[in-house]
Formats: sequence, structure tokens, C-alpha cells
Amino acid sequence: MLLHLPNILTPEEIAQAQTLLATAPWVDGKAGAGEQAKQVKNNEQLDHDGEAARTIRAMVLRALDRSPTFFSATLPKKVFPPRLNRYGGDSNFYGNHIDGSVRYTPRTGERVRTDVSCTVFLSNPEDYDGGELCIADTYGEQSVKLPAGHMVLYPGTSLHQVKPVTRGHRVACFFWIESMVRSDEQRRTLYDLDMNLLGLRQRLGESDETTALTGVYHNLLRMWADT
Repeated sequence: MLLHLPNILTPEEIAQAQTLLATAPWVDGKAGAGEQAKQVKNNEQLDHDGEAARTIRAMVLRALDRSPTFFSATLPKKVFPPRLNRYGGDSNFYGNHIDGSVRYTPRTGERVRTDVSCTVFLSNPEDYDGGELCIADTYGEQSVKLPAGHMVLYPGTSLHQVKPVTRGHRVACFFWIESMVRSDEQRRTLYDLDMNLLGLRQRLGESDETTALTGVYHNLLRMWADT
């Protein structure tokens, strides 16, 4: 499932993040990348332990906590700590690749399975040319370039790339989710059921039917979830 979540960050949060990033120290994005990724990766990343990275990471995690749509779509069990990258100048693309299946959390070494890949855009699309996130999966290839503060979710199994940035800089926050429900198909089924139940309640109010369908939702989640 590929899903666009608008306005994950508030305008005030976007402004704060952009101010911090304007003077942040960037390093070669190949640092810490695997051998295969190094062949196609040409971007910059922010020091994970720096003040800007820590502040924006906490900001994004708070934003996720207040988004019921994010919870419904991902059913998060673990969240890999968000990181930040930048594309532009001589470090302006990331070729086709599939994210590693398991990430190790800094310091703790906790393993996080990368069921869902997440990108929160932090640059305004009019401030740079190129830089589309192109995602290829069973639904075909999708080209994603969203306003600052918007997020895209897509399966960690997807082949994807960031097209070359030919003007300006594209800055984004990226991370992964280990879901309670490993299967993308099952997560999509639960998400569709949850969203349709929400629509029914808003249109018709609570009823015996919505109560019964809520039971179906939770019985499926109980069947599929690994907590």
C-alpha cells in the first residue's frame, strides 16, 4: 500500500525544522550504507546525534503519535529513529534500491524489521527541481513529490529511487516501521475496513452493523497481529 498523509507536521513545526536545517552540518550519505547501496547512493545525511537531528526526530515522532491515520495504516510495533537526508549540488540522487530488511537501532542495537518505509518531506516542492521519489511495486511505478510537512508510506519491499535534483535542495526525514501485521496485503485490508467504518459512523452514526463490523476488524487484527 502506498499512502499519502498530508499535514503530518504543522506550519510552525515545518518552519522550525527548516530553520534548524539551514545551518546543520551535513555528511556524505554513503557513511554507514551497505556495499550495494554505496554503488547507487549519492546524497548527504545529517549527523544522527546532532542537535538539529535530535530536535526534528522528536518533532516527527510526536507528529506520528497524534495521527490516527498513520496508526491505522502502519499498526506500528517499532519505529526506527527518524533520520534526515539532503539531495542537491554534487550529491543529488539515490539510484534504484530496496531497503535492507532489518535495521539496527543506534546505541541499543535493537532490531527493527522494515515493513513500511516512510518519508516526510521538509522542502517546499517549488524550491527544487527533480528529486521525485519513484516507487515501483505491484501497483506500478508512482512518482511522489509532496509539500513540506506531508508524508508518504510505502512497502519496505518496494524498489525505489530518488531522481537527480537539478536545482536547489530536497530535504526529507526518513524512517521505517516494524508493523504488528507483517503482510502488506493484510495491513491494507485492515486499513480499508477501518476507514470505511469511520465513514459509516460519520454518515450514519453508531449502529448494530458498525458494532459488528468493528468486531470483525478486531478479530482480524487479533488473528494477524504479532505484539
